[in-house]
Amino acid sequence: MLRYYSLNEYYNRKYGQKVYKLAISGGMTCPNRDGTLDTRGCIFCAGGSGDFAESCALSVSEQLERAKSRVAKKTPGGAYIAYFQPYTNTYADVAYLRRVFREAIAPDDIVGLSIATRPDCLGDDVIALLRELNARKPVTVELGLQTIHETTASYIRRGYPLSVYDTAVADLHAAGLEVVTHLILGLPGESPEMMEESVRYVGRVTDGIKLQLLHVLEGTDLADVYLKGAFETLTLEQYTDILCRCIGLLPADVVIHRLTGDGAKSRLIAPLWSADKKRVLNAVNREFERRQVIQGSLL
Repeated sequence: MLRYYSLNEYYNRKYGQKVYKLAISGGMTCPNRDGTLDTRGCIFCAGGSGDFAESCALSVSEQLERAKSRVAKKTPGGAYIAYFQPYTNTYADVAYLRRVFREAIAPDDIVGLSIATRPDCLGDDVIALLRELNARKPVTVELGLQTIHETTASYIRRGYPLSVYDTAVADLHAAGLEVVTHLILGLPGESPEMMEESVRYVGRVTDGIKLQLLHVLEGTDLADVYLKGAFETLTLEQYTDILCRCIGLLPADVVIHRLTGDGAKSRLIAPLWSADKKRVLNAVNREFERRQVIQGSLL
């Protein structure tokens, strides 16, 4: 039978309790937007993948308290991961990074730190800082890879070759840090076999993986291409099929941090079925059952 290691199960084993991630912003930008590499961002990006993060107009401490209050409406108490989500969260002076990251892990109920970034924004000084922080509380670095295929990477304007990802993973592991890799399923021009190749590749080196359905959002260059009829997004049936096939390729100890994703409904152009998360998760559950998949909690 096919199995997968869910994030809930991983957190329960590591911390012995329910753990919530609190999405916050460090107010950083991206070399793909500030002119260092480009000014347009990745072709699918509508705002740094931080639709649900707190406002960077607030201090880190204030953001954490607001995020905790939102979670408390569902389940009071518990432990938390401070998650720097929007844009590239190591793309700043190290002195600034040290200040905001230390502020984030200072509260007793913050049990760890998660940092979303790009593999090409991890200089030696940043790695040294992350090693220092990891000695205080566990640090996880999330790398936006999206695909291993260079043709697709060029098309989506990722801005770095696969070798940069390989080096970043090796450097982070050498510093004792955990790595989570983001992949997008359904990128234009990619076959199911190409998506499986990406999953198989990163499964050999990553500690965790986030599998994201491609969303077409208003205000992106991808939307312009889609509205011209240049490609089609995946159907729900195609997505659940590809997802299960990809999960079957992963080693049992790779943690599945996400099985799908939420685009902002107000800006969602396609696929419209993805706006109904309950329907999506039910469809995934049914497909897992059909394939006799033993699963943890869906995220």
